[in-house]
Parts: sequence; C-alpha cells; structure tokens
Amino acid sequence: MSDRPDPDQEVDLGISLETIAGIIDAARAVGELEEEGNNEDVQDEENADDNDPDALADTLKGLIDELNEDEQASLIALTWIGRGDYDTTEWAETLRLAKERNEAGTAAEYLTGMELFGDYLSEGVAAFGYPVEDIAR
Repeated sequence: MSDRPDPDQEVDLGISLETIAGIIDAARAVGELEEEGNNEDVQDEENADDNDPDALADTLKGLIDELNEDEQASLIALTWIGRGDYDTTEWAETLRLAKERNEAGTAAEYLTGMELFGDYLSEGVAAFGYPVEDIAR
C-alpha cells in the first residue's frame, strides 16, 4: 500500500493552500530566529522587532488562533502526516484524531511548541502533491 494519494481522488484538506503556505513561512521564520538567537547575538537595536522570535511566535499563534476549528484540525493532521505519524491514506482518521486533540482549542500552543513545525507542515502538504514552493503567496 502506497502512502501517496490516488491522483484521481482529490482530498479536501479543509484549509486553503495559501493559508497553509503563510503559516509555514511564519513558522520557519520563527525557527530561524530562534536558532540564530541561540547561536549568536543577532539583535539589532534599531530593528529589535524584526529579530524578536517571541513577537514573531505570537504573530504565528495569532494566525492559527484566527482559524476555525476544522482548519486548526487540518493543520494538526497535516503536521502529523509530515512528521510520519500517519500517511495520506489515513486522512479521515488522522483528521478525526486531530479534532479530538484540539477539543480544548489549544492548536496554536501545541503546534508552535513543536520543533520543526513548519517543516512538518510542509512535508504533510507535499505528501498530498502540493509542494509548498508551488503555492502562490
């Protein structure tokens, strides 16, 4: 059994690709700033907000919090698929479990607390045949 989706069956991801791409970009930016901050002092006093991983992380959390429950569950499910916990053939079950995981409405905290969140989300979308590099922004 292949983990690639059937090309004749289009899966409804429950969230727009443009929204996913924006969240991936923001998550990767947070990760890069956190890594730079751990490796060296990169704070530019004149543009401190541009290099503040906490401020950027809050923005990312806000983006996720603005989504409805179904969209948040889709993000969680796609991230799990990208991480290798499930494959695309299990989309319906993965989405159901993601909805259960998000019953408390903590998707933003859960996802942003995950190391490599942006990369996992990107891999999850790519597993369905949508490379993030090809998504219009």
